[in-house]
This record gives sequence, structure tokens and C-alpha cells, in this order.
Amino acid sequence: MEVKKSIDKSIRAIKSLREEDILEAADIVVSSIKNGGKLLLCGNGGSAADCQHISGELVGKFRYQRMALPAISLSADTSILTALANDFGADEIFRRQVEALGEKGDVLFALSTSGTSPNIISAVDEARKKGLKVVGFTGSKGSKLKSLCDVCIMAESEDTPYIQEAHAVAYHLICGIVEGACM
Repeated sequence: MEVKKSIDKSIRAIKSLREEDILEAADIVVSSIKNGGKLLLCGNGGSAADCQHISGELVGKFRYQRMALPAISLSADTSILTALANDFGADEIFRRQVEALGEKGDVLFALSTSGTSPNIISAVDEARKKGLKVVGFTGSKGSKLKSLCDVCIMAESEDTPYIQEAHAVAYHLICGIVEGACM
């Protein structure tokens, strides 16, 4: 592996992020929180870890001491995840949680580097039915997820690590904007 080449690929993916998408995603979250809503987040694997990271930044703090902001990672509770996978199948693990916890005016962050993960698409469909706004995070092939979202943060790459690195930059920017607006 060439380190310089990998760094360049990561930088290209980060530079492909669209400022207007990041600002719109942040505005959606701010509006929801200011109107009594909450942020739900779902993702698989590394994206699940990102969901927990985002919710930690909002419930805890990103840069400043402030009141906690409502954010729930749907990938964090292993008892719920394994019960739902066992009883309903893996494609239902996030949809059922959106059904149980999501309310009109809430926001769902749906993270899928491929944009085609069946359990993420199912959660997005449920969120749309319930009146949640949906922000997608995906890579350049994520057209299925993109078509279902109010706004989609797309990293121009087909390599999962570079997509996830770009997503981290985007969600840190979103957390900073949300935190500043909700202090």
C-alpha cells in the first residue's frame, strides 16, 4: 500500500463533499431539535460506529459545554438488534426501531457506503411513512439511498474507507453547526 496514494484518495473523497448538502443536513437537524424532535441514526459495521460517534457528540459535547441534544444510535443496543434479527430478520433491525421511536418531525441519518443496504433502505422507507426527514450518507454508487432522502451527503469514491473518512468530515461539520445553533 502506498501511503501517499491513499492520502490523496481520501482527500479527493473529502473534496467531493458538497457544502450545500452539509448545510442543508445541519439545518434539518437544527429545525427538528428546536421544534422538539430528535435525531435517529442507523448504519452497519463502520457506519454503525459512526452513528454512535455522532450521537455521542450531540448527547455529550462536540466543542462546547451545553445542554444535551437528543440523538439515538439505533445500532447501539445489542439486545434489541439481536432480538429483532432473530425474530424478524436482519433487514428489519432498524425499521422496527424507527417504527417504535420515530415521530413526525424527527430526523433519520441513514449511513450506507454502498447506498443499497436492505436494512438501511427499509428504515428509510419507514421513516418516510412516519413523516421523518431523512439525511443519507453514501458513496458515489449510492443512487438508491440518494433517491429516498431529503438530502444526501455523497462522497465521490467507491472505496469504503475513503467514503467513511469523508463522512466523518461531513458529520463533524454538521455536529459543529447543530451545536452552535442549539446552544
